[in-house]
Amino acid sequence: LPHVSVINAGDGRHAHPTQAMLDMFTIRREKGADFGRLRVVIVGDILHSRVARSQIHALNLLNTGEVRVVAPRTLLPAHTESLGVQVFHNLRDGIRDADVIIMLRLQRERMQGALLPSEHEYYQLYGLTQDKLSMAKPDVTVMHPGPINRGVEMDSLVADGPHSVILSQVTYGIAVRMAVMSMAMQQAGAGA
Repeated sequence: LPHVSVINAGDGRHAHPTQAMLDMFTIRREKGADFGRLRVVIVGDILHSRVARSQIHALNLLNTGEVRVVAPRTLLPAHTESLGVQVFHNLRDGIRDADVIIMLRLQRERMQGALLPSEHEYYQLYGLTQDKLSMAKPDVTVMHPGPINRGVEMDSLVADGPHSVILSQVTYGIAVRMAVMSMAMQQAGAGA
């Protein structure tokens, strides 16, 4: 079918390009167009996250100054460093001086076996709290592609706090995805 447009809206553990597009749009709105000066940190279940893969790809395409990932060893793909990121296993160290922190949910539905002792222990080590957030820059932007598991990836004070742009991220998501659909429909119309 030569005139069919396909939009990848997320495919298993592989990729989620429209989420990455809206996340880059959100970062640009919050921090400006110069990604080269930014330190962006992605925290959580990198192994099972299609969002993380797409975000890392987009951040590298935009020549982001520094891209970090923070996760337990059991939630990182093999050879993560080859993706062009710095890897941390300690949240405080990983988010030190961050401009943007993107939290990811634990994808229990994709996990096989015991990759984590418990959600409580995960929260203690990797959950974003106001205390841990103080390691980042004072004007840090906190994002999450949703859905949020409060008390696992972050506490409510962070999710609903002044650094969070999660609600804006959702709003931008609608606009970005509408633009993608509009472009696909225009291309389909031009090819007909």
